[in-house]
Amino acid sequence: MGKNFRIAQQGAHDVSCSATAMSQHDRDPYLVKSIVHTSHVLKAFRSPGEALSLREIAARSGLQKTMVFRLLYTLQKCAIVEKIGENLYQSSVRPWKQKLYRIGYAAQGSDNQFSREVSLGLQRATEAEGVELISVDNRYNPKTAQRNAELLVREKVDLVIEFQADETVAPAVSTIYREAGIPLIAIDIPHPGATYYGANNYEAGLLAGRYLGKWVKENWNSELEEIVLLELRRAGPLPRMRLSGMLLGIQAVLPHAKNCRTVYLDGDGEIGSSFEAVRRHLRTSRSRRQVLGAINDPSALGAIRALQEAGRDDCCAVVAHNASLESRMEMRQPQSRLLGSVAFFPERYGEEIMRVGLDILNRRPIPPAIFVEHKLITRATVDHYYPNDCLLHPAVMSN
Repeated sequence: MGKNFRIAQQGAHDVSCSATAMSQHDRDPYLVKSIVHTSHVLKAFRSPGEALSLREIAARSGLQKTMVFRLLYTLQKCAIVEKIGENLYQSSVRPWKQKLYRIGYAAQGSDNQFSREVSLGLQRATEAEGVELISVDNRYNPKTAQRNAELLVREKVDLVIEFQADETVAPAVSTIYREAGIPLIAIDIPHPGATYYGANNYEAGLLAGRYLGKWVKENWNSELEEIVLLELRRAGPLPRMRLSGMLLGIQAVLPHAKNCRTVYLDGDGEIGSSFEAVRRHLRTSRSRRQVLGAINDPSALGAIRALQEAGRDDCCAVVAHNASLESRMEMRQPQSRLLGSVAFFPERYGEEIMRVGLDILNRRPIPPAIFVEHKLITRATVDHYYPNDCLLHPAVMSN
């Protein structure tokens, strides 16, 4: 996914002038454009001795590679820039001080592994870019999300990355930032006027549903009595498209599944709530061939615990979304009913969101929605995609 973006580094904040001032350049008769462009190239070098490629300098400066090449060639002739090797350049002048961006981040909550991975990734990305990150915790609570939005406005941040799960409060949160003139990136849940960054929910669900249908076909001789879909109702219709895609994916492989009983349960995206929702459902359901599609991993794990408690986990199959550490641990259990989970790789969010954020701040064009890469992780492939789980999380893996 990251390859689809231009490299956009923080050292180019002053380069944002190249976007905001371009319209002024044509009207200012005293401005020498070549010197302005040269200043953008030199500002790309953030620290003494830093070696950059032509591509990196072009991305940081916001200029075309052909123009950057000519400017570097001229600066090299003037002994202001030195060429190192085949395609690396160093500045001979001391880099001048860049303005530090302040980016606000409203985390979904600290008790969720997916959210923690996103937060850690953003911390690493902002440190690498020299950006100041102002973090608050929405605590999975809509009122807290509104208060945090007001707090970040008071902090005078340049941009906000919002991660909160309640669709009903999204318009209010967006309004707070819009009135303050602060651009917004919304993770996973769309917010009016914000750049969306997250899953292509329908495609992810389709991937999960097709796998679940194939498993039923191969292991149960296509026999299926009930489809249970665990949703997160307050997140709104877009995340629910994961479940719509799942259902259609199952039916694409098993056409007769259209005649199966299909039940939607609201587990609120959490282990405890999903456990209770599935537990209540099992009191009335007598289905012996049952598949469960979960909107996220906590929902799936709660459902599995309820099935185990009822002694019915041997006649069910579960597929989820997110492929967080907890679900990867569960998949590695020999008798687990969690067959797989669609991964969105939250550990990569930070770097990629930072690139989008810097593009916004430097006034570069970006699409209104940016979808992450997703892959289906199964017990057969989990060690291929995450071979270092036991090394990075030894305490968790031993539990």
